[in-house]
Amino acid sequence: MYEVIKRLEISAAHQLKLNYESKCSNLHGHNWMVTVYLRSETLNENGMIMDFTEIKKKISDKLDHKVINDVVDFNPTAENMAKFILEELAPFCYRVEVEESENNKAVYYV
Repeated sequence: MYEVIKRLEISAAHQLKLNYESKCSNLHGHNWMVTVYLRSETLNENGMIMDFTEIKKKISDKLDHKVINDVVDFNPTAENMAKFILEELAPFCYRVEVEESENNKAVYYV
């Protein structure tokens, strides 16, 4: 089994729609730390699971320096973002960690 782990920093804003009072209901930004885990029993013709540049294009190019609410059609919580990122890297991605701020991390895995 082969495994690739890539860590990305994404600067992006979001606004959460919550059913309780929270400052996170206001538009605000984070320097998100995203760690993705990919695995495969085989490699492609280039000897890779997925090129690190392709991972960056699929995630950073889509989210970095954006208002995430303008990119996705769901409430962009850290948990929902972890699932979204995993699905963007299918079928190889099996785990995503999204850290909005230090000590606040959401994980989605299959």
